[in-house]
Amino acid sequence: MLPFRIVYHDGYDLNFGTHVFPSRKYGLVRDRLLKTTFAAESDFETPGMPADEDLLRVHEPGWLQRLRTGTLSYEEVVRLETPYSRQTVRAYLLAASGSILAARCALRDGIGINCGGGFHHAFPGHGEGFCAINDIAVAIRALQHEGAIAKALVVDCDVHQGNGTASIFAADQSVLTLSIHQLNNYPAVKPPSTVDIDLPDGVGDEEYLERLRGAMVTLVEGFRPELVLYVAGADPYYQDQLGGLNLTLDGLRARDHLVMETALQNHAAVAVTFAGGYAYDIADTVTIHCNTVYAARDVLQEVRWRPGQSARKS
Repeated sequence: MLPFRIVYHDGYDLNFGTHVFPSRKYGLVRDRLLKTTFAAESDFETPGMPADEDLLRVHEPGWLQRLRTGTLSYEEVVRLETPYSRQTVRAYLLAASGSILAARCALRDGIGINCGGGFHHAFPGHGEGFCAINDIAVAIRALQHEGAIAKALVVDCDVHQGNGTASIFAADQSVLTLSIHQLNNYPAVKPPSTVDIDLPDGVGDEEYLERLRGAMVTLVEGFRPELVLYVAGADPYYQDQLGGLNLTLDGLRARDHLVMETALQNHAAVAVTFAGGYAYDIADTVTIHCNTVYAARDVLQEVRWRPGQSARKS
């Protein structure tokens, strides 16, 4: 049995068909983890549907109503950039519940992984860039409401800046946001995160890791969050269709290790969401996401975690 839980639901598949977002990747990740015997069925947790009150702490009632009833305007559909279906809306809702569950598991085990989620372009009253429900914000607000955490740090390593998340928490001193992303990429308008690392095109492993390490250490040591929401996008990969950075598979796995180890060493649990990934070969995207899961096990073998106690080197 793994020392952490992986949250997954068959309903995570957004059913976009030939869309550039390969949402069947979620099932492929699960299948590979099982077929390689890295994980067993008992290592997976299945989320239910989220409670309305959890969603309403982040999203406007009208937006949720229009999503559920299929009454989005033409402009809203265009902005979302995905085909609409009730099945797709269900997938977004399940991902939000999955991120809440992963965060709860993280507080118990040190790390919890949502095999989905990371929809960081969703705003309270509209969706953008394939994202309709901001599961990252929903999870943070749920755990704050429960009294499980007071402070959270979002570490967004998707190749695209997390504009929705940055906007949601802009005036909230209990949640800090760090986004490391390609500057000359979507979204065109980037509301400021607490810290934005705007990378030029073509940045590779060494510079990426150096800049991420400096910002991550400063924020975690200075802010002392109880929880880090790690948006582990696969799209900084050099073979990604929607990215222009130059990270290798090894560089991305080192990134995962860096984020999780830094958090745990500073007494913060880590809830992981997978976010984007559009490699020309979907097998590469699956490998990157699986590597994130492998890194979680490696980190927990190196850093001792006890609920409610300090994390320290073994």
